[in-house]
Amino acid sequence: MPIIVNLDIMMARRKISLGDLAEKVDITPANLSILKTGKAKAIRFSTLEAICKELDCQPGDILEFKEEE
Repeated sequence: MPIIVNLDIMMARRKISLGDLAEKVDITPANLSILKTGKAKAIRFSTLEAICKELDCQPGDILEFKEEE
């Protein structure tokens, strides 16, 4: 898939656990884990906004486009 999710990298930089972020963003840890592992097919803008607000980052820090060869 050409969209790469770098949520785990941003979480490590901010030293926040999956459970803590899930609680602060008001999403289940299971759904956040699906997003973190790149298995999600979509993300709501409201969820992306909440994650960016909590991690103090931009959407481009979390989502990346990489062309398939």
